[in-house]
Amino acid sequence: MILLSGLLGLSAGCRKGRSEEPLAASPPAIVAGELQTNGLSGLPGAVYHSQVKSPIHWQSWTPETLSRAKLANRLVFAVVAMPQQPGFQNVLAAMAADPALVAVINDCYVPVLIDGDASREIGLLIADLCVEIKQPLQLPLMIWMSPDANPVAWIPVAKSKVAKIAELFNQSHSVVNRMWMEDPKYVTHNSMLDNRNRRLRLSQRKNTQGVSTQVAEDVVQFLRQLTSLYDSNSRSFDEVGGLFPAGSIDLMATAAIQPGLSVEIRARCLKITRELLLDLLPSAMFDPLDGGIFTAHRGTSWALPSFFRDCGAQARAALTLIDVYRATADPGALEKALGLIAFAEKSYTTSEGLFAVGMAEESEPAAWLWSLEDIQRLLPPADAVWWIKATGMKDLGNLPLELDPRREYFRLNSLGFSKSLAALAADQSQTLAAFTPRFENARQILLKARKARLGSEVRDDCSHAGATFRMVSAYAAAFGATGDEKFRQQALALLAHARTAFSEGPRLRLFSQAAPKSIGAGRAFLYGLAMQAALDVSVITSDEKWLDWSEDLASTAAELFTNAEFLKECPDDAKIMDLPVTDLVMLFDDSTAGLISSAECRLAGRNRSLAASFSALATPLPLHAAERPILRTDLFQAALAREFRVTVVVGAGISAELKLAVERLPLRMFQRGGLKAQAEVPVGVVKLIFGNGESRLVSSPEALQQAVLPSLVK
Repeated sequence: MILLSGLLGLSAGCRKGRSEEPLAASPPAIVAGELQTNGLSGLPGAVYHSQVKSPIHWQSWTPETLSRAKLANRLVFAVVAMPQQPGFQNVLAAMAADPALVAVINDCYVPVLIDGDASREIGLLIADLCVEIKQPLQLPLMIWMSPDANPVAWIPVAKSKVAKIAELFNQSHSVVNRMWMEDPKYVTHNSMLDNRNRRLRLSQRKNTQGVSTQVAEDVVQFLRQLTSLYDSNSRSFDEVGGLFPAGSIDLMATAAIQPGLSVEIRARCLKITRELLLDLLPSAMFDPLDGGIFTAHRGTSWALPSFFRDCGAQARAALTLIDVYRATADPGALEKALGLIAFAEKSYTTSEGLFAVGMAEESEPAAWLWSLEDIQRLLPPADAVWWIKATGMKDLGNLPLELDPRREYFRLNSLGFSKSLAALAADQSQTLAAFTPRFENARQILLKARKARLGSEVRDDCSHAGATFRMVSAYAAAFGATGDEKFRQQALALLAHARTAFSEGPRLRLFSQAAPKSIGAGRAFLYGLAMQAALDVSVITSDEKWLDWSEDLASTAAELFTNAEFLKECPDDAKIMDLPVTDLVMLFDDSTAGLISSAECRLAGRNRSLAASFSALATPLPLHAAERPILRTDLFQAALAREFRVTVVVGAGISAELKLAVERLPLRMFQRGGLKAQAEVPVGVVKLIFGNGESRLVSSPEALQQAVLPSLVK
């Protein structure tokens, strides 16, 4: 038991330090009516919707709930979960299915369910809590805390422990509850002191980290370090773990086409980007049945994904693949990116016309895998032959032995296409137009069979600002890569809709539906996403209105999240747990620091600088960033754009063709000049200003392309 030794030590300390004098009588407990029933109804978000009918009397993460816990003289028992991290449904279902456990939770505690995505500072805090008990980061996390929101004990729930959840709970409950019943004042005081020390440790850690004084040199050194992590012989990428390395690939792809970097470092980044494409595009990470991407895998191979997905990950991966397409001109990367966008539209569009996070039930891997007999039974014989060949299926299964040492998936295969649709058509001596209906028929047959295995899924229909702003940026990038007007209009319409749905005056909220601030108020991460989306649309439309809104968001963010020492993740009026939580690493997604740093660079290029105090928190590159490079690629990408800046200043009266070419440039690595700079540019041309001080005038799309995107692709 992970926590038991620590809890027993705490209990012993409690007995030793307690006075022999009789304790003063506690005021009578008052159990509010709200605590005697499930209180999640009406809250937005897939996590809360999933537990509305639970027999556990789950309460919301609000100050009111803690006040009721104090009046009831009860500890809070919280479970922290995130919709993007599956598995918590099984944990909560196992709890709810045990009447004795339900009774203990309801009678002894105030149970609180916390969406760690919505209350993002709690989601980020999980990493620090797991470090304290020397455990890897894992969700869901059970936390026992005082009514003052000070953690008393906590433990992550591993998948292997779900079947024994009552035993796991009771091992901690037996100690924690006894301590509370014996001396609640001591537990309250001790947890307060522990949290005070935790606050001090977090503050000291943030205050003692130095920043780079030679950022350009460090960016180049980091790129060398990052590319060295890939071994083309073993086809392995060190330090990635099980995650799809979107940030690393994006950084290398953008570096490969960034003027100012040496040809040698650009060529190195391009080479590794291409190598990773060879590994990833044909792999089972891309689902050939519905077009989505799985963003994590099991073991050291891409052959066996962790079969879960969410909207934000699809949009993030699409942005990465579009940047890869810019660097490599590989049509497969663009094809996959557009497939991800289409998948997100089908899977996550809400009835409001916005986007949800999406939350699928966890399922056994075998439900996603196939035997040769499955394919031969379901598909027409002629189609089964080419499908098996194209996906690399084998009679004994195509999973490497190291992924399945116990042979749980013997004779089963994951699916990944080794060729494009056009190449498959050529193999069948058919035109693409003739082969496409045949392919679609086979795909639909297998998709239907898989859905029957997995069972019905509850669709997430709760509009989510983070997922929606991600999709705005994905549409904008797709327009830049394809020139398809459809994507520009989708980006513009979606951003306009999102601005209305997710705004409360000058502030943002996470859900279109009203919610308590501790649940629904926009965190710094959300402002970073929104600023980037608004800037992206301002680029592809040449409309200053969206630049203005991004600047307004930056001003609001500066007011809400600036601290004398660090970039706060949570606004003060939404904070419940008093800890200095900030987001400097890519723990679950891009980091807040990376998003804000990139937005600051883009706004500054257009003479819309952030408040000095906010900018000072957003722009430094920490010296420790190179310690875990995979977790800081977004910070280095922002530094790359800042240190090797290319500014595009559009003069008046340029041709429609040149204007379109400027609007289609990569969104975030080329900075747009402000109105003051524009006044100094001759009519009909575009001025390019490079980081070394050189400048160039161009008057045609071809000259623009050659000047800012001198390709290494042969």
